[in-house]
Order: sequence, then C-alpha cells, then structure tokens
Amino acid sequence: MSVTRPSGRRVDEMRSIEMIPGFAKHAEGSCFVKFGDTHVLVTASFEDKAPSWLRDTGKGWITAEYGMLPRSTHSRMRREVTSGKQSGRTQEIQRLIGRSMRAVVDLSKMNEKQIRIDCDVIQADGGTRTASISGAYVALYQCFEWAYNEGYLNSIPFTDTIQAISCGIYEGAAVLDLDYPEDSAAETDANFVLTGKGGIVEIQSTAEEEPFSEEEFLRLMRLARIGCQSIEKAQLKAIGK
Repeated sequence: MSVTRPSGRRVDEMRSIEMIPGFAKHAEGSCFVKFGDTHVLVTASFEDKAPSWLRDTGKGWITAEYGMLPRSTHSRMRREVTSGKQSGRTQEIQRLIGRSMRAVVDLSKMNEKQIRIDCDVIQADGGTRTASISGAYVALYQCFEWAYNEGYLNSIPFTDTIQAISCGIYEGAAVLDLDYPEDSAAETDANFVLTGKGGIVEIQSTAEEEPFSEEEFLRLMRLARIGCQSIEKAQLKAIGK
C-alpha cells in the first residue's frame, strides 16, 4: 500500500543514521547517535566491582539509565530529579536498555566488573529508546575494548551485535523508523530489539486504535529486520569492524 509519509520517505526507508564513537572525552566508552533529528549521547562507565549479589560468582553486570533533557522536546519538560522520582516510562526504558545489552554479553566473562550505561536524549523526534539501544552497543563495545586493553578482561565478551528500531502502521501502511509526526498519529506502533544473528530480544507492539492483524505484524517484522541490518552496518563502521 502506498502512503505519503510526512518526511517523504519510502515505507521501507530509514532516517539518516550517524554514530560518532568516542564522543565523550572522559568515559571509557561513548557514542553520539543520530537517527534523523533524534540525537542521543550514550556513555559506558567501567566499575572495578560487580554488585554485591554477584560476589564470588565470576559474573559481571550491565545496567542502564535513561533521561531526556528539558528542551529535547518542543516545550520544556521538568527534570525528573526535581520531582524526586522517575516516571514509569523512564524506568521501563532504562530496564529495556540494560536487558538488551545483557542479552548479547557473556556475563560470566566479565570478571565481576560492572558497566553503567547512560543514555541522555539531547533532541527527540521519535525512536529515542531504539536509538539509545543501538548507540549503547557502540559505547559498550568501546568500554569492553578499554577494559581488555587495561587488563581487566580476558576478552571482549559480546556474543552478538544488537540493534533496535521502531515500525508502525501509519495511514494503513506498515512503515519503518517512525519519526514524531508518524509516531503520534500511528494506528499501531512497535519497537523491535533484534540481534545480528537474527535473534529476537524484545518486541513491544501496541494498537492505538483498531487491533492489528498477524499479517500486518509480519510486515512490521520484515521492515524491522531491514532497518536493523542498516543499523548494524553503521555500528560496525563506528567500532572499526
């Protein structure tokens, strides 16, 4: 089905992707990721110890935090720290980022170390969680390289690459990589977290109006795989692979 997207893109066309590794001077790993007008700074910070509940297991841990700057959106939003608590959305997204990274890392090879990933949305135009996950892979890879070169790790413990992308049903058509005008008007929106080898880590899919069909879901899945292949190419280029 043909549809005119607000951006003029084809239904299977992504926004431009840019990943700038090593963007943050002081972090062990970092990536400034841009999906069109969605811009996220991701850092990965190394800690020479694991959480207490992993003591003497040999396993390490990866956790994540996520936040949006006050003017990352059209109108200023209040910093969550000033309200004294994080929103449910923020908690859900940072847990998703942490789960996604742990899904492609052999934690038993982390020598009881912990890495904290911070995703700060500088500018939002849809797909901030998926951009965060995709950029987090690059930042975490850099952090692992640093830890390996410093002698903290015996290897880089990734088992696969990982990417995330949004898709949706917009004006009756399945489209790839929703920007804000599409996301806010989509009949169905979905976030896919997939691995380079084709594994599925997580799918979040919701009908905003009419229920969507299995056929429509499979169209979204096919688009997600197309998008994730493009993201993986950008990731591998960013880490020099």
